Amino acid sequence: MESVHRVIAALAAVAGMTACNSSKPAASAAAAGAGAGPVTYVAALQPLNTSTTGLQTSGEARIVVNGDSLTITTNVKGVAPGMMHLQHFHGFADNRDAICPTAAADTNHDGVIDIHETEPMVGVTMVPFTSDPVSMQIVTNTYPTAGADGSYTYSKTVSLAALDSAFKKTFNGSDLDIAGRVVMIHGIPDSTKLKSSVSSLGDIPAQVTIPIACGKLVKQGN
Repeated sequence: MESVHRVIAALAAVAGMTACNSSKPAASAAAAGAGAGPVTYVAALQPLNTSTTGLQTSGEARIVVNGDSLTITTNVKGVAPGMMHLQHFHGFADNRDAICPTAAADTNHDGVIDIHETEPMVGVTMVPFTSDPVSMQIVTNTYPTAGADGSYTYSKTVSLAALDSAFKKTFNGSDLDIAGRVVMIHGIPDSTKLKSSVSSLGDIPAQVTIPIACGKLVKQGN
């Protein structure tokens, strides 16, 4: 658990260093929430690093905005059982669209797409899917823990206005811009052997930060 806390702290530091003012006009989630009826964004989670994990992690992340209510739901399967898995949406503070990494992201050709190699495509860690997303607290032990069958379900409803305010404070006025983000799931057992070329943050084990699934958040309907 200590290694998890260390990596999350480092991720938070990276996010803070790269936060900047928005340079692209974007329809804010708060504005979308003011419209009539719910607005839904869905990310179909696809596996990453399967040759290393030995798993086919998949599932769905869903964000529903309805008035001042924002509900985040994830249903994930094919993860390492009995361990906590970091999950967030990632993106760019200037509101460029994030995209999920492909095999081409493995720039050092060691067979693993590590956390640093994802950054040009996914950006930085933004909103944590924890017991309190509005806190924007990346350092926490309230991420979901997978069951013995290697799956988990997570759901949390928060105030859209509160999350929007917290996001702007963290990222210097940037909009939530949900459709411009990707959802990433992280984490493999500490016992997994990795090459020394697999990069992480500082001396934090790469097993904690390695991405195992990613999905682009796409607005549903018109």
